[in-house]
Amino acid sequence: MGKRFSILADPMIAVLLLATALAFMMPASGEGRQSAQLVSNVAIFVLFLVNGMRIARGEIARGFTNWRFFGPLFAFVFGAMPLIGLGLSNLALTALPPMVAMGFLYLGTLPSTIQSATSYTSLAGGNVALSVVGAALINIAGVFITAPLFALLAGSEAADIGTETIIRIGLILILPFMIGQAVQGWTIKWLQDRKSQVAWLDRLVIGIAVYVAFSGAVEQGLASLFGATGWAILIALVVAYLIAASGCAWLTGGMLKIAREDRIAFLFAGAQKSVAIGAPLAAILFPAEIAGFVIAPLLLYHLLQLMIAAPVATLLSDDQALG
Repeated sequence: MGKRFSILADPMIAVLLLATALAFMMPASGEGRQSAQLVSNVAIFVLFLVNGMRIARGEIARGFTNWRFFGPLFAFVFGAMPLIGLGLSNLALTALPPMVAMGFLYLGTLPSTIQSATSYTSLAGGNVALSVVGAALINIAGVFITAPLFALLAGSEAADIGTETIIRIGLILILPFMIGQAVQGWTIKWLQDRKSQVAWLDRLVIGIAVYVAFSGAVEQGLASLFGATGWAILIALVVAYLIAASGCAWLTGGMLKIAREDRIAFLFAGAQKSVAIGAPLAAILFPAEIAGFVIAPLLLYHLLQLMIAAPVATLLSDDQALG
C-alpha cells in the first residue's frame, strides 16, 4: 500500500487562496501596483536563477536520449493540450468574458509543474526519475515555447509578442536561468541541502505574481463580471479540461505501449500545468489589468489538479500493489 497524500498538507493551496483573497480585499493600485510589479519582477528573476541552479545539466542531457518517451510527451504538452485549450476557449466565449475565455488557451500552452508531477508519480509507484527529467525539460522548453505558441494560436490582436516583450522575457526568465546553469557547479549541493527553503521561495514568488495579476483584474471589475452562473460555467469547463487532459495522457501512454511505471510518469508530467511558469509569464506578457483575467482558469486548474491527482495516484498505487 503506497503512502497516502493529503491535499490539505500542500501549502501551495493556501498560498494561492491567500494571494487571491488579498487581491480582492486589498488590491495594489496606482503607484502601489507599480511597486508591487517591480517586486514581482525581481522575485521572478530570483526564482528562475534558482531554477537554473538546481536543474542538473546532466539530467537534461540524459533526457534528450530517451525520445521514445520525451518526443510524445513534448507533442502532447505543446500540441494536444493547446488544441484542447483552444477548443474550450472558443466554447467559453459564449458565456464568459473574452480575456477569461482566452485563459483556457493560455493554460493549454503552459508546461508541466515539476514538484507535484514528481510527487504524484512517486505516490502512484511510477518512474520518478523519468518524471523529474521530463517535467524539467518541459519547463525549460516552456520558457521559450509558451509565449510564441500562445501568440500564434491566439492571434496578434490578443497577444502581440513584440520586441519589448521578448526583451522582458529574456531579461527576467531566460537570463537568470542561464546564469544559474553556469554557476550550478558551485550551488547545486547547497540548494539540495535546503529543499524546504527553496520550495517556500517558489510559493512566495508565485503568490506575489498572483496577487499582482489579480489586483489589476479586481480594479477592472472582475468580481462584478461573474455571477453564480458564470463561476459555475468556469469551474465546469476547468473540470472538463482536467478530465480530458488526464484521460488523454493516460490513453496516450497506453497506445505507446510503455511500461506501467513510465505511463504513470507520462500521465502526471503531461496533464499537470505549472502556475510557477504561468503566473510569472502572464505578468510579463499582459498588462496588469488583463493578467488576472487570463490566469483565472490556470489557478482553478492548478487547485483542482492537486485535489484530483491525490486520489488518482493513490488508486494507481493500490492497483499496482494488488497486481
